[in-house]
Amino acid sequence: MRSKISLLLILVIFSCGKSKSNNSDYQDKPDNKQSSTTEHSGKKLLKNQCFVCHNPTASKESRIAPPMVAIKAHYISENTSKEEFTREFLSFLEKPTKEKAKLKGAVNRFGVMPYQYYKKSHLEKIAEYVYDYRIQEPDWFKNHWKEKNGNCNYNQGKLAVNLQKEKTVSEIGLEFALGTKKLLGKNLMGTIQNQGTLKALEFCNEKAIHLTDSMSTKFNAIIRRVSDKPRNQDNLANKRENEVIEIYKKALIDSLDINPITEKNKDNIQFYYPIITNGMCLQCHGKPEEQINTEVLASLDKLYPKDKAIGYDANEVRGMWSITFKK
Repeated sequence: MRSKISLLLILVIFSCGKSKSNNSDYQDKPDNKQSSTTEHSGKKLLKNQCFVCHNPTASKESRIAPPMVAIKAHYISENTSKEEFTREFLSFLEKPTKEKAKLKGAVNRFGVMPYQYYKKSHLEKIAEYVYDYRIQEPDWFKNHWKEKNGNCNYNQGKLAVNLQKEKTVSEIGLEFALGTKKLLGKNLMGTIQNQGTLKALEFCNEKAIHLTDSMSTKFNAIIRRVSDKPRNQDNLANKRENEVIEIYKKALIDSLDINPITEKNKDNIQFYYPIITNGMCLQCHGKPEEQINTEVLASLDKLYPKDKAIGYDANEVRGMWSITFKK
């Protein structure tokens, strides 16, 4: 998987500036013409779970985290085995710290990644896919890597197959939920990083609903974020939504797979998927004075006098996506 032929490496380095855009995970590498015949399960997990923040299509100005190809480039060298990469990849995600991070520049710019809940089996599949396959990367990354390291031998692997098949209703609903999450998350995290938590509260209060509505229009669906402990009373879950929230809470406690729930309702599909807290959420949804500072608490009291969305720890169900669409 890692070429050791020096002449070929010189040719690869020389070809960096002449190759076409690498913003695709279907291009072959010069020294490996193999491709898979079935879609790797880690590919979908990578896009659904990692690209929300590590988006390869985000511009340099709008990025809130490094692209996944940068993580691959820093974690995998010619002599790195799949087992070694998987172990380090999981170790960081299970407890992210500044000391463990290999992308020091990214930590200085974006901060340490907050802990987020992922199934270990899912992380293992993502790690396997990242190690074995070429992954999607931004157009600018090749020149960026070459300038710093003098080569472009960083995104090696097999071709990924692009299977065209009809999407299930769960996949459609998940696309709507994660697409909206990506839009909100990019804007929210960008505001936190650039202007602080207080400005992020103003963003949630003034703009989040408009962005969600714009995604409803885009997908021709009704997209709502609901909770049994809402911050905004318009997001109070109904009876059925509360039942599903309890299902997800129990699944999380029991370490079960977190999967979408879909129901057919006359001519519509009703889709549910949980919203799970991470370390970043606790700045506004954690324990008062312990994780939420006094300034933020005062702003919450002013903006949301009936706020119930506090007192959470990381890795708890704070609410869920409730989406209605036609199939």
